[in-house]
Amino acid sequence: MTTCITISSPKVIQKPENLVVIEKNVKVKIQSICSASKKNLQGKHIGYSKIILKENSELKLKHFHSWGKRDWVESSLEFFLGKGAKLSHTYKCLEIPMKLKTENNTYLKENSSSNLIITILAKNGKVDMNDSTFLNGRKSNGISRLRMIGDKESKIVARSQMVANDAGTGHVDCMGLLLSENSSVQAIPELINRNKDASLTHEASVGKISEETLNYLRSRGLTENEAINLIVTGFLGEEEPIIIKGRIIPSKLYM
Repeated sequence: MTTCITISSPKVIQKPENLVVIEKNVKVKIQSICSASKKNLQGKHIGYSKIILKENSELKLKHFHSWGKRDWVESSLEFFLGKGAKLSHTYKCLEIPMKLKTENNTYLKENSSSNLIITILAKNGKVDMNDSTFLNGRKSNGISRLRMIGDKESKIVARSQMVANDAGTGHVDCMGLLLSENSSVQAIPELINRNKDASLTHEASVGKISEETLNYLRSRGLTENEAINLIVTGFLGEEEPIIIKGRIIPSKLYM
């Protein structure tokens, strides 16, 4: 299933609300695209989705955002996973608005698992990201991966929380890369363990492109911009592209 929501007129306010229920033992793929057709429409998008996965169901959700420079965007998702359910959620925003705020909350029951991948390219603008995973059942498994790049005059604050209320396993992986002295990336991983049999881990890093790596690539014939582009693409990684009616919609290359 593919859904598309677009801001196409000046100063439009969108407030979509979605409810998705995946029945027991059903496997579903959803591709969602939210965007602005022009760069300076000053639109506002406030979206909320509640997604329920019943016992042993599976969902692969790919969510792409691409906005105008003067838009204001808030996105909130809640996932409720039943026993044995599996969730794979990929979120990418390659063109951020003036202000972007996201919130993801995932609740896992026994033997369920979630894999969240968030990719942000910020070139001017402010990003406030919040994601929380709650391990509420035995043998539940949650993974959150964040990849963030700050360029020009951008500010990224990313809070990623893993909460073990039962004997599950969770991991948070936050990595940020700065391309400009006028930008900032703040990664805030948080582990909360309320069960002695649970296992929670995290790793986080924020830094700049290595001069040694840049020099090596330039010695191989690349310009500085080509070298940076190659490093950025590798840092972000490429997930499977969205495919609509046989047509591939690739992630836009940066720089």
